[in-house]
Amino acid sequence: MRAVVALMPVPGVAVEGERSDPELVRDARGGDRQAFEALVRRYSERAFRAAYRILRDPSASEEIVQEAFIKAYKGLRTFESRSAFYTWLYRIVVNLALDRRRRDARAPSIEWEDSVASRIDPRATGPASFNPELDSRRRQVRELVVAGMQGLPEGQREVLLMREVDGLSYEEIAKAMDISKGTVMSRLHYARKKMVLFLERQGVKPGDVT
Repeated sequence: MRAVVALMPVPGVAVEGERSDPELVRDARGGDRQAFEALVRRYSERAFRAAYRILRDPSASEEIVQEAFIKAYKGLRTFESRSAFYTWLYRIVVNLALDRRRRDARAPSIEWEDSVASRIDPRATGPASFNPELDSRRRQVRELVVAGMQGLPEGQREVLLMREVDGLSYEEIAKAMDISKGTVMSRLHYARKKMVLFLERQGVKPGDVT
C-alpha cells in the first residue's frame, strides 16, 4: 500500500497542464516524479472507468487502477512511444481487470449507467422532464440497451465500449486489444448492427425518445 501511495499525486502540487504525454513520459523516465504524478492525475479517472466497466466493483476497480499505475511506472523504460501512453495504460488496466474477473467466479453481471447508455444510444437517456410517460419510456429504453449489450460477444462489446464510451481511435483499440485495425472495424460494425437490430425488434425507433 505504501508503494501505491508513493505514486499518487501529492496535494498542493500544481497541475501539469503544459507538457504533452510524450514529454511527461520522457521526464518521468529521467527521474521527474512530478511528471508521472501528472500522468496519474490526467488518466486516473478514465482508467477507473475502464476497470469498473469490467469489474462493477468500486473497491476492486480502484485497486486495479493503482496496480496498473505501479506497473506502468516500473515499465516506463520499456514503453515504446509508438503508441499513446493512455493506449498502453488502458491495455494494462484491461488485462489486470480481466485477470481479476477470471479469478472471481462470482463477479456481478454487467449493469448500466446513464452516462454509458447515452454514449451507446443517445435515445436511451435525456434530461429530466416533467413528462412521466417520457421518463418511463427512457427507463425502458435504457434497460433494453443493457440487455442488448449483455447479449453481445465479449470482443464486440469491449470494442463498442472502447470506441463509444472511451473515445479511442481504431488504431488505439487495435493496440489495446492486440488485434488488427480490420478486426476492430469488423467487430464494431457487427456490434452496432446487432444493437440497432435488437432495439428495433424491441420497438425502439429513431426519434421515439427525444
